[in-house]
Amino acid sequence: MLEIAGSWAPNDAERRAAWELYVELITRVSVVPLRENEGLLREALTSLYSLFGTTREILRRYGPQIAEPKRNGEYNFGYLAVAMLNYGVRPLLAAWHPALEDWESSRPADRSRRDHERAWSQAAQLRATLNHTRGILAVYADLLATACGVPNLLGAFPTPASDSR
Repeated sequence: MLEIAGSWAPNDAERRAAWELYVELITRVSVVPLRENEGLLREALTSLYSLFGTTREILRRYGPQIAEPKRNGEYNFGYLAVAMLNYGVRPLLAAWHPALEDWESSRPADRSRRDHERAWSQAAQLRATLNHTRGILAVYADLLATACGVPNLLGAFPTPASDSR
């Protein structure tokens, strides 16, 4: 699991940027578990990939003020956002996007995308890697929530696995 050691005292612009990125993270498969018989792996990878565009947009919108160096080596939003992408998301996508794409290209015309994906010998391994990355991104989401001064919204509701219904 990822550990972020250091401190971050966000300015107002960083808090607003943190909120935007936090909302993106907690509403995607990035931090919400993808159970074995749910969804498509391709959709999960696409969702994670879209974090790059969203994060770039947030960084551009708020400008240099969210990446200014701070005293005593404190973090800033810009550093944390780029680290999240480069160390949390990019390794998964670099390894698994081309592998899944190769498998997808072999799908017979009479087989559904879902059935073809479930027949992939590496599907369970990719789901495990997605789960590991989810743990990393959950650390970032928690840090962003703290910066915004909000409770971790992911912990506010029971997960389906723990739901007693």
